[in-house]
Parts: sequence; C-alpha cells; structure tokens
Amino acid sequence: MDFEYTPEQLQLRREVRDFATTEIAPHVLEWDEAQTFPMEVVKKLGKLGYLGAIFPEEYGGAGLGYVEYAIIIEELSRVDGSVGIIVAAHTSLCSNHIYKAGSEEQKQRYLPRLTTGEWIGCWSLTEPEAGSDAAGTRTTAVRSGEDWVVNGSKTFTTNAHYADVCVGMAVTDRAASQHGISAFLFEKDTPGFRVGKKENKLGLRASATGEVIFTNCRLPATQMLGQLNEGFIDSLRILDGGRVSIAALSIGMAQGAYDAALKYSKQRKQFNRPISEFQAIQHKLVDMATEIDASRLLTYRAATMLDAGKRVTRESAMAKLFASEAAVSIANEAVQIHGGYGFIKDYPVEKFYRDVKLCTIGEGTSEIQRLVIARQLLKD
Repeated sequence: MDFEYTPEQLQLRREVRDFATTEIAPHVLEWDEAQTFPMEVVKKLGKLGYLGAIFPEEYGGAGLGYVEYAIIIEELSRVDGSVGIIVAAHTSLCSNHIYKAGSEEQKQRYLPRLTTGEWIGCWSLTEPEAGSDAAGTRTTAVRSGEDWVVNGSKTFTTNAHYADVCVGMAVTDRAASQHGISAFLFEKDTPGFRVGKKENKLGLRASATGEVIFTNCRLPATQMLGQLNEGFIDSLRILDGGRVSIAALSIGMAQGAYDAALKYSKQRKQFNRPISEFQAIQHKLVDMATEIDASRLLTYRAATMLDAGKRVTRESAMAKLFASEAAVSIANEAVQIHGGYGFIKDYPVEKFYRDVKLCTIGEGTSEIQRLVIARQLLKD
C-alpha cells in the first residue's frame, strides 16, 4: 500500500491552494454576506482545467483521476466551501452523468462546454416530496409523438440559477417504481423549463441552491440521457463518485477550521500563556487532526478505487459518512477553541461552522449512508 502523493499531485495541491489563497480568500466574507455567485472565479477554474479534471482530453478535460479531483475540491473548500460545492455539483454530478450515460453525440455536444467552464451545469434529483426517498419522484415525462413532455419540479438543485444545462430525472413508467425513472438533458432556454425560488441558506451562501420547474416542457427524444427507465440506476452510480467529492468537501472545510484553530491557539494568551500550552486545548487539536487524517484515508481509498475502475458504493458512503460527521465536530471544536471570537464573523471558523453541516445532508444524509453501507455489508 502506498500512502504517498505523487510529485504531480503535490504540485497540483500547491497550485490549487495558491489559486484559492489569491483569487478566493479575499472575497469569502463579501460573497457570503451578499450571497454572490462567484462566476468569474468559476470561469477561471474552467480555464485552468479544474472543472474537467476527471474527463478525457478528447472532451476538453484534463485527463486526471478522482484522486486529483478530490485534491482540487479539498483545497478550494479549505478556503470556501461554496466554491467547492459549485465545482462538485457541476463536475461529478452533471458532467459525470453525461460522461457515464450519454451518447457520443451528447458527450461531444455538452462536455467540451462544461469541462472548460463555457457552460455551468446542474443536476436535479431531489423533489419537495422525494428527498431521501428519491425513488418516489413525482416529476413525469410522457411520450407525445416523437417527443417527451415533462411536468413537475425539483428542489435543492445546486447551481440551478446559473446553469446552462440541467440533468433532471422524471418518471417514465410509474408502475416500475425506481426502475421507471429516466434522465433528460434540459438547456436553460428550453420552453417550459425555468428556475424557481433561490433558497436563503444557513451556510454555503455563495453557491446558489434552488428550484427547477418543468411546465409542459417538450423535449425531443435525443434529449433523453442514457437508456429508457435507467435514469435512477445511473444516478446511483453517479452518486458513488459524488460522495467522494462531498467527503473531500468535508475534509477541506475541516482542514480550514483546524488550521484557523491551531493558529489562534498559539496566539491567544490566557493566564500569561498561549492557550495551546493547556492540555485541554491540545487534546482538542489532537482529536481534530486525527479525524482529518482518518477522513482523508477513507476518501482517497475510495478515489483510488474509482480510478482503478472498481465499484465503490460501500467505500464512498463510508468516506462521506465519516468525513462529514467529523467535519461538523471539528468545526464545532474550532469555534470552542476561539471562545467568544468563534461566534464573530471576523474569524473564519464562524463560517466553517455554518457551511459544514450541509455535508451530512447533501447527496444522501448520514442516515442514508448508514443504510447504504449496511446493505453492502449484509450482501457479503
């Protein structure tokens, strides 16, 4: 077993960290307060190849793997989780669904635009009445001649208000339950397709999350993504990779919170000593650092397996479950180490504390991850 990053991966980490420090860090508080979508930065990430990390060069991608992709998400999220989740939803959900399930014509049409940042993508599965029970989708797609007519709505769609293309799921055979859901490609100017309410969120406020609405939205048959009635099955495969990105998102924010707490503990003095000299604070820092390392090992194991073409349903769920729960605990302790200052927006741990909770909810709650893992364990 090899626990070392390659020189190329270390260089990538340095490059992304430098970019995040110079291009993102000065604006984090401003974007969060105003809920500003950082379009200019996202476009730059596209030009640098980060939005196409996991896709072949023939589609405009960087030809890298999931390990490199996780590094990118981690380093962006170490400064601002909002940027991390924008890239994650765009890349491992929308673009990856097209790459994994799309026809060659669809890949050629959409991926070069998405991998380079010319277009922004979103992915819509969750509905107001179908969250953890994604198989309970209500949105329908009905045949009308050679076309499909889609009616319904989605919620909690990251990038919805800025996306040029949306991958959305709809029921095409109600009697078949989860085996009767298909995926479709919606371009933003498609008649009958529109975005609805933009949510006013607790955290990750610079990323736009909102509704997607379909009203007699007519699509040609060529806009079906993948095979008829296979959309939900494909979505589960996509989520295996997506959960690696949420684990990386969790690690990045946990690392950012830990770094801030460690620095503060060395500077803050009480009883004429830096608080880092007190055993109670040292124990907190030790637990935080250990949880980050454990999260990283689980996440990069899953990423390495993905790069090897292996199924990672159990491993990605474990990584996502552990890393997200650990990140919430780490952010909490980072605030505690800061004391009253941890409650003030002048200090970054306040934002990490708000942002990181989403990681235990998005792309399958912690409760769903336990269900997924249990099923995999009991299959063996």
